[in-house]
Amino acid sequence: MFEGSRVESTLQLARQDLLTRIEGVMLDIINSLSREEAPVLILQNRNSWTNVSFDSAVGLQLNSDVSVSTLRSDCASSVSRFALTLKVLSTIYKLVQSNSYATKRDIYYNDTQLFRSQRTLDAIVDDISCMLKVPRRNLHVLATSKGFVSGDLSYLEEDGTKVDCSSSSTAVPVSSNVCGIKNIVSSAKFVLIVEKDATFQRMLDDEFCTKLSPCIMITGKGVPDVNSRLMVRKLWDTLHVPIFALVDADPHGIEIMCIYKYGSVSMSFEAHNLTVPSVLWLGLLPSDIERLRVPQEALIPLTAHDERKLQSLRSRPYITCQPEWEREMEIMDRLKHKAEIQSLTSIAPDFLTSVYMPNKLRHGGWV
Repeated sequence: MFEGSRVESTLQLARQDLLTRIEGVMLDIINSLSREEAPVLILQNRNSWTNVSFDSAVGLQLNSDVSVSTLRSDCASSVSRFALTLKVLSTIYKLVQSNSYATKRDIYYNDTQLFRSQRTLDAIVDDISCMLKVPRRNLHVLATSKGFVSGDLSYLEEDGTKVDCSSSSTAVPVSSNVCGIKNIVSSAKFVLIVEKDATFQRMLDDEFCTKLSPCIMITGKGVPDVNSRLMVRKLWDTLHVPIFALVDADPHGIEIMCIYKYGSVSMSFEAHNLTVPSVLWLGLLPSDIERLRVPQEALIPLTAHDERKLQSLRSRPYITCQPEWEREMEIMDRLKHKAEIQSLTSIAPDFLTSVYMPNKLRHGGWV
């Protein structure tokens, strides 16, 4: 009882702090108007590599001396964004004040003509989170998850609902309120991040989570959303087990793995809550293509876009501290080909789950 009241007291303080920060923004606007000046909003530029630095223990994080942009209320090019930001700030204030939650889709569909697109609203919510220097979930605005999780895992949602992820044939959507999850129970020996939903479903069908040893599989279905990243981080913090990544042997797959491990530029202001620097690259490695003699007809030539993406990855600060990853990228560059995880079926239909994964996990075939 005492622990519960202490948690509630902490949450109440966090809510009050956020309300005070929003009130501070509004007070600045009122003061500007009282001086007959056009109000402005100062936003940190969170989409530029020049504003982030790399720390191997954290990943990509926003610099303290980050450059800023100004949303002016008297400028035609920014007045609309200024007004929309105030509208969303007002909505957040009401949600926090009443201790209620809304999804980003709820807010968007409440006034689709005003926001024009879901992407506009999403960007504004992230800008506000960065401006107020609070994690996005503290804004009481939730995102509908696109990821799925399956395996040796059960937990309670914040509302007390019990979630069991152990069904061998179906997966559970990642919670839209990962930070509210409690009472996590698992005997998993590792967590496996799977890039693609198709591969994830195939491994579910093959009952991978029960065949080899207890584990948890999670997919963000491509580029992961924040909830999928929060879930991986939550599992890492709670279970203290290895986190492996299974991605296509192509520049896009490597970049997705780097988002889980080191974070993204646009969300670098939340790096401490989102990154898992211990992620290990289990497969598909470019060196596996040669070692397993994957048939040539199963390989795909690198496009000009792929080659540019590969060079961009190799120039990023986090690759220089990963010489084994750099060697794998050198192999890809030399081969001038990429391979999807599904290419392993050209060796044998069940090669991925019956041969490739068991051998990798038993013999330490990761980098």
